[in-house]
Amino acid sequence: MLGSVKAEWDRLRTVVVHRPGIEMFFGLLEPHDALYERAFSRYEARREHEQMEYVLQRELGVTVLRLKEALLDAADRSPEFRKKLVDRAYETVTFSGSREDVAAAKETFYRNADALDSQHFFTLLLMHPLIELGSGGVRLDEAGRQPLANLYFMRDQQVVTPRGLIASRMAKPQRRREPGITKLLWEVLDLPILTEIQSPGTFEGGDFIPMKEFALIGLGNRTDRTGVSQFLAADPGFDEVAIVHQPAHPLLPSDRPDPMITMHLDTYFNVVSSSVVIGSEALLEKANVEVCRRTGSGTYECTSPATNLAAYIREKGFTVIDLSTLEQLSYAPNVLCIRDRTILTVEGERIMKTVLENLAEKASADPHRYESLLSQAMTDYRRIRSEGQFFPHKKEFYQHDIEIYPLKIENLTGGYGGPHCMTAALKRR
Repeated sequence: MLGSVKAEWDRLRTVVVHRPGIEMFFGLLEPHDALYERAFSRYEARREHEQMEYVLQRELGVTVLRLKEALLDAADRSPEFRKKLVDRAYETVTFSGSREDVAAAKETFYRNADALDSQHFFTLLLMHPLIELGSGGVRLDEAGRQPLANLYFMRDQQVVTPRGLIASRMAKPQRRREPGITKLLWEVLDLPILTEIQSPGTFEGGDFIPMKEFALIGLGNRTDRTGVSQFLAADPGFDEVAIVHQPAHPLLPSDRPDPMITMHLDTYFNVVSSSVVIGSEALLEKANVEVCRRTGSGTYECTSPATNLAAYIREKGFTVIDLSTLEQLSYAPNVLCIRDRTILTVEGERIMKTVLENLAEKASADPHRYESLLSQAMTDYRRIRSEGQFFPHKKEFYQHDIEIYPLKIENLTGGYGGPHCMTAALKRR
């Protein structure tokens, strides 16, 4: 059933992606404020995304739905949906000026709507413009208006459970409007929404990993306690839910943590088969876990943290493939499981070099915070290079009969995510 996922290793049938467009240009004007890790080539990032789509469809047999194209096609086929798209765009635009000028501009907006193509209104949703009437100007202040530069990370605006889709509420203001756009797609696909996370709660899809009888939820910088409580109250269909507390990186000083390094659960842990997971042992051992078990009434009773993620996942019968500090920083955990023992992943060698360069710049500017992390990452790089086992070409994958499909996406990962972050899984079977 479209809109139902029980286990991360079940055969992936349908995903939604968003090929980045003009909104990425505005994100690259100030990468840090746009939640990007570093600057990169927008042209190359778009080309890499097209290649990822090709591999998913042509080589792996996954149905790939593109967000923009699906919405525009629906708007061109259905006058009712096009009106909804126009109305949503109208709500997004802000007019500034005298009362008379604003009223006239709003009337003109609707009068001109029939002459404009549907993509015009989709672009308005992305860009969130401020039109300053009387000055002859349209302002796109990135900090104030926040074009949706992170929309191509399609994992986060929702989670898909055995009982249906749960719409997220994003933690960062730069991303807060994204679920409003993706909800239009769920309407087009006729996907019911089990629940929507409400303010003040936050919940993001990168913090959710379904594991058949149980599920993991990351608790921390992007998903908070109120969001988790609302998720559990929806009775998502798992006998057990493990709440994983976001670990601080042990190589960063306690007074200067960097939550972006472990911002989501899928940045330091993921699934490659029904019996094998990957992750940074150093982080898994620091990630405390509280276990919530489903009662007969459909509610969950939770225990205080009494174990860590490394111990918990092994108790469930999974083998852990350990990742080095540099591999974790280079998006190695952010794999997309296509089917049991088959993964789509980053090609690590080029990304590692770029990550090291970026980390060296950070350490130069703030040695107290990043010097130890850089030192370990450099040690990892020398060892990996001498062994000739750049991720994902690791002996452990071959030992466990894991089939790998590497992607060269060193530009796309500059936005702070890999294949798992860029794909919303709608159907697994």
